[in-house]
Amino acid sequence: MVQRGQLCSRGDGGTRFRGAPFPCWIPGVLIVGGLAFGLLAPPELTGSPFFAAAPMVAAALYTGPATILTAVVSSLAMLGIALLHGTVGQYQSLLDTATVVTVAGLAVFINRVVRHGHRALASVRNVAEAAQRAVLPAPAGRIGGLRVAARYEAAQADAGIGGDLYAVQSTPHGVRLIVGDVRGKGIEAVGAVAIVLGAFREAAEEEPELTGIAERLEVALVREAKRREGLERAEGFTTAVLAEIPHEGSLGAGPGGSGAPGGSASGLSARRLRLLNRGHPAPLMLTGDGAVCAVEPEVPAVPLGLAWLRTEPDRVEEIVFPRGCTLLLFTDGVTEARNRAGEFYDPQLSLAGRSFSDPEELLDTLVGDVALHTGGRAHDDMALLAVTDVPERRS
Repeated sequence: MVQRGQLCSRGDGGTRFRGAPFPCWIPGVLIVGGLAFGLLAPPELTGSPFFAAAPMVAAALYTGPATILTAVVSSLAMLGIALLHGTVGQYQSLLDTATVVTVAGLAVFINRVVRHGHRALASVRNVAEAAQRAVLPAPAGRIGGLRVAARYEAAQADAGIGGDLYAVQSTPHGVRLIVGDVRGKGIEAVGAVAIVLGAFREAAEEEPELTGIAERLEVALVREAKRREGLERAEGFTTAVLAEIPHEGSLGAGPGGSGAPGGSASGLSARRLRLLNRGHPAPLMLTGDGAVCAVEPEVPAVPLGLAWLRTEPDRVEEIVFPRGCTLLLFTDGVTEARNRAGEFYDPQLSLAGRSFSDPEELLDTLVGDVALHTGGRAHDDMALLAVTDVPERRS
């Protein structure tokens, strides 16, 4: 027996409990409308179109048992109208009844096909989400004395998988980070993401400089490109930003490098932040007083995987990372988010003058701002990574 509030399908083969949306009442309204039409109209006019439409609508909205119930009720209602008017043996009445019964049977069959497709889609989606979580696990909230938050936002709610990436790793050389965007989407992009992250995690432990990590990633992408053909082989690149923040025992000295948003407000020595940008949107530095500045590379560089286009060696930018400041890295799903007027979202402008208690709040705000700007119609995935240098409180 189908209970009230358990008629509508979720779309994944399950059931939508409580608060079923208005469209789920359409089959019932059609049946009631057919009964009213059949009772009020002349005997030669039946409500067969209403009774035939009800199970077809139910096939798309309801679970299997609910669709069968709707089909039976529609058929019985059509037969009941014929009995009431005494037209059961007439040709037109027989034709209308046969039409409703046939359509009802087709609706039950279609419902089974739709539910099977939804279950298969749900299974694929679950596998994709599991793969995404395996490739991009959520980092710990605190790494190497830094407060860390990361987020992956898929452009399509049912996708949950794509080519954006992030990673944070505490190494003997400091806390090292990467945010990148692999060309392409879907399973192929996830394969490339796994290669980039695998190479990064190994190189981050072994290479003393960010330039060495970039070279290792370059080699991994070139090796991967050799397995591809045609355009995919020529354009298999990844934009990325590599960052390194020394451990607290290796604090840098000095007044600050180029692009530094200010000195340390806490009076403690500020760490030195090193960045290597390979064709990726510039990270933002947010200070406690609401100032936001973009850390642009002095010399633009080509993405990883396109070293044959490079005219100069990689250059690492070094700036001061004051206590209480937050480094925000993101993919172009943020900067290329557009509203109805075609205007791009500007995170630097949007975040200026605002303060955040922790990196999680910053990412929550950024995701909400992008959704508001696009009206919920984002066209590209977003990978977000925020780190704040906040000393741990000691008792």
